[in-house]
Amino acid sequence: MEAKLKHLEMIQGIINRMAGNSFLLKGWSVTLISALFALAAKDSNQFFLYLAYFPCVAFWSLDGYFLWQERMYRKLYQEVSTKDANAIDFDMNATKFSKDVEPWFSVCFSTTLRLFHGVIFGVIVLIMTIIISTGSI
Repeated sequence: MEAKLKHLEMIQGIINRMAGNSFLLKGWSVTLISALFALAAKDSNQFFLYLAYFPCVAFWSLDGYFLWQERMYRKLYQEVSTKDANAIDFDMNATKFSKDVEPWFSVCFSTTLRLFHGVIFGVIVLIMTIIISTGSI
């Protein structure tokens, strides 16, 4: 039984790391995009506005990847929790559950990621539209 608990703790540690990475990505996304807007305003350079799309899409994709991995590890956790204590092999490969969870691209457009990253993307589009239409830069 102790081996089973240790295995579950190891899997839970990975799930926690994935959630932590997702949280950090969101912070970096907001910080980097804000910095690019500040540079665009400071130097009156449209290039920085266009450049803001890259980190938005990159961080959105990475966040989706971490959520996809987290979902596979949750499936692994469920499998290990139902195993007999004598059958614990400490297998940490969660890719065998890739067919049991939504594909990575679908996870990228899950409700939570759409709400966060979609709003950021929308704000970028809105700011660019306003700035370009007013000719501020």
